[in-house]
Amino acid sequence: MQTHGSAQQPTAELDARYSSALNPRPGAEEVTATDWAEALRQLDAAEIFWVSTVRPDGRLHVTPVIAAWHDGVLYFSTGKTEQKARNLAHDGHCALTTGGNSLTEGLDLVVEGEAEEVADRALLEEVIAAYETKYGAHITSPEGTFHGMGDSFRRGEAVVFGVAPATAYGFGRDDGVYSHTRWTF
Repeated sequence: MQTHGSAQQPTAELDARYSSALNPRPGAEEVTATDWAEALRQLDAAEIFWVSTVRPDGRLHVTPVIAAWHDGVLYFSTGKTEQKARNLAHDGHCALTTGGNSLTEGLDLVVEGEAEEVADRALLEEVIAAYETKYGAHITSPEGTFHGMGDSFRRGEAVVFGVAPATAYGFGRDDGVYSHTRWTF
């Protein structure tokens, strides 16, 4: 994957149209763009992501996945014959989304980019280590939900994709104060 080793810092821009900056509450602090470091903390902490891909006929496909951030890239996997793998073989553009379901708190994130299959064995081992660090016993313990995932990656039973962000969005909510940040890479 070409983006291996990338530590690119994006530019952040607050979109006032969708932020409380347009209609601030009396006495509230000025709304600012969310710092990328906070977005990274959220990406590291998120357990479930939704990957959106496009079928060859143009219809959307959205499904939950687990994902790990490593070295500037968000990685996820799928079976070789699953719909998302077939979609990505046709068109690598996709979005990974994570966040909460509260109207008053949290930070929802959308990472857009082009998925590239991980073919490099050394990088694959780094991604496996990132998954194991993030998901712990879910992957490393025999009782874990995804036990044996690293071995299935090594055997090629699952395809691992990396998405280096082209653009990312953050939709923040903090006690009625809203922010919409766009990060461009």
